Amino acid sequence: MPPRLGLLAARQARRARSARAGWAEFAITLLAKTPRANYPSLVEQADLFAPSSPREDDRPAPLAERMRPRELDEIIGQDDVIGAGTTLRAAIEKDEVGSIVLWGPPGSGKTTLARIIARRTRSHFVPFSAVTSGIKEIKDVMREAESQRRLFGRRTLLFVDEIHRFNKAQQDAFLPHVESGNVSLIGATTENPSFEVTAALLSRCRVVILRQLSPEELVVLMRRALADGERGLAGRLVVENDEALSWLAHRANGDARFVLNVLEALCSLARDEKRPVGIAEMENALQRKALLYDKTGEEHFNLISALHKSLRSSDVNASLYWLARMLEAGEDPLYVARRLVRFASEDVGLAEPGALAVAVAAKEAFHFIGLPEGKLALAQAVVYLALAPKSNALYLGYGKAAKDALEDATEPVPLQLRNPVTKAMREWGYGRGYEHAHDHPTRLTAMECLPERLLGRAYYEPTEEGFEKRLKSRIEEIGRLGRALGKKD
Repeated sequence: MPPRLGLLAARQARRARSARAGWAEFAITLLAKTPRANYPSLVEQADLFAPSSPREDDRPAPLAERMRPRELDEIIGQDDVIGAGTTLRAAIEKDEVGSIVLWGPPGSGKTTLARIIARRTRSHFVPFSAVTSGIKEIKDVMREAESQRRLFGRRTLLFVDEIHRFNKAQQDAFLPHVESGNVSLIGATTENPSFEVTAALLSRCRVVILRQLSPEELVVLMRRALADGERGLAGRLVVENDEALSWLAHRANGDARFVLNVLEALCSLARDEKRPVGIAEMENALQRKALLYDKTGEEHFNLISALHKSLRSSDVNASLYWLARMLEAGEDPLYVARRLVRFASEDVGLAEPGALAVAVAAKEAFHFIGLPEGKLALAQAVVYLALAPKSNALYLGYGKAAKDALEDATEPVPLQLRNPVTKAMREWGYGRGYEHAHDHPTRLTAMECLPERLLGRAYYEPTEEGFEKRLKSRIEEIGRLGRALGKKD
């Protein structure tokens, strides 16, 4: 092709591309100005929040999914968060929801609230799961959010389920986009955000605490499901009385999903037996109460804290209860045993010297006989520790000694306390001035044992509790005899 024709062809190609780009820009501008009702909602395109597609086997969605509230007024409980006149409700109704973290136990309504926000918002709503997504997906979503803001002038509302599963690097990937306003973040978590969400991200979000539903609220929820013929169980399940509903509600740990799942499980039994179900049938379906517990999460530390503080307060009944809560939920009994050994020294100390022996014996007994009988050995130790006199004098004394030891780590050992194992050491003064206590009638000497800078320092100061009262008298006696021998206070 001649050079001039080649240049002409290249110029025409550039014009064609420019024309296509112009049409694309025009289409984008037109779409941005089109009322939201005239084009498909981006919320409806989101898989996690879209209406369930028909299943191949025509099975309905689970009851908990069908009964999920669709409007704020349908939500049971949480009135202090989304009730009339609350800040969050006003923000939802005005579509001005900023970045928030929804923190609450399972079945308290975190995902439900996010779905309601999704239906109401005019923002580009993107659901996201920390369980199945990683840093690559986060960056892809952030790029899309930036494009939405630049091309359409629309912010992105990003819902991150189980945000606590993201590590620090993954959470930090949100920061610049939350800061710039490209993204408003809605995080949902069952774990304490103070521990599981980075401080930088948490400072840019409002924490919304959803409380555990009460048994009475769960009963209302179950009645609604039993009376609903379209989405619920009306005509499929009849419960004998409210007593049965209350029985189930008290075993649900405030989890709405839990009670609805149990009711759904009872449907097949009711269909076969053709009679109302009661507590006996519920107990059979339930088998065992599902205790709210996570051996690595906040609830683990909440429960061990409750046990420790009940023991310290000498509340034997509360101590037994919290022990049972932990063991019956599946906590490692040896972890509890180790904590009891620690408590025996830290909070009972020498007020009852036998406490440490009891705690260690309980640990050994459990290790020897195992479950379930070994639980009683731990219970025995808990009762003993709860009723024992309490003193933290040993704990405080060691703390003061450790502080001085760290600050004066190079303080030399006094010569009289050094062992002169060689002739040279004896010539250097090792052991000079040492007084052997057994050579004296009172088994006491005037020899100083602390470094010179710390002379007179008192670390262990016993209380008047239990055996420490005798130890205090003994310390006072040693002081008197020492002074008589010329020892300094």
